[in-house]
Amino acid sequence: MSTAPNLLSVVDLDKSYGGVHAVRGVSFALKAGEILALIGPNGAGKSTCFDMLNGQTTPSAGRINLLGQDTTYKKPREIWRLGVGRTFQITATFPTMTVRENIQVALASYGRRLFNFWASMPRLAQQEARDLLERVGMAGYAERPCGELAYGDLKRLELAIALANQPKLLLMDEPTAGMAPRERIELMRLTASIAREKSIGVLFTEHDMDVVFEHADRILVLNRGTLIAEGSPQDVRRNPEVRAIYLGEGLVYDARHREGQSA
Repeated sequence: MSTAPNLLSVVDLDKSYGGVHAVRGVSFALKAGEILALIGPNGAGKSTCFDMLNGQTTPSAGRINLLGQDTTYKKPREIWRLGVGRTFQITATFPTMTVRENIQVALASYGRRLFNFWASMPRLAQQEARDLLERVGMAGYAERPCGELAYGDLKRLELAIALANQPKLLLMDEPTAGMAPRERIELMRLTASIAREKSIGVLFTEHDMDVVFEHADRILVLNRGTLIAEGSPQDVRRNPEVRAIYLGEGLVYDARHREGQSA
């Protein structure tokens, strides 16, 4: 087991709305270069957990430590500047701007250069933008308006934007939602390759169990706001409580299918 310090530590995280607990006493840790999946049925508390980590929602109780700093009550932009990138279920780009310009906006924001962005955009951070597009396989799309991109290409662009602030932690909320099966595999393979190359910790939520079990080093399982299981894909796959929950959702990952393939 790695002895590297934790990149992210979450202790007894709790969020309630009136008498309803969306997240209850969740604790976990994530190391640099590790890919951690957070799964659970609809309404399990995954998005609420993400929003607290990113500063969009204030916890009712608990602590969040990122890169040695207490970020429990920090604002999203403060957390972003510490080195946290995020992608969302619905892509957020400027459709009338080119792919290159979208990357340049992210780079300018990270470098605090937006005050003169429009005047200097043609020359601003061009090499950095090209490097990011090359990394996600989109160098040939640089001058295309984002509004013309296929959905899978928008997801790759969003990943490039999330990498613009050179993150140490990448939060990915349903990164493959709406994508075709082949596109899902390609995007997560790309993400895993970049994360391991750059020692970026990745925490992602996902409904596609093929994606989860193929790419996660460890898996956290939430149900009704409570963490009910944590461990390797093999351990989680065999957990009776997890299987019972997912059988009702039609989302159980069929261990027998995998075992049959490897037999």
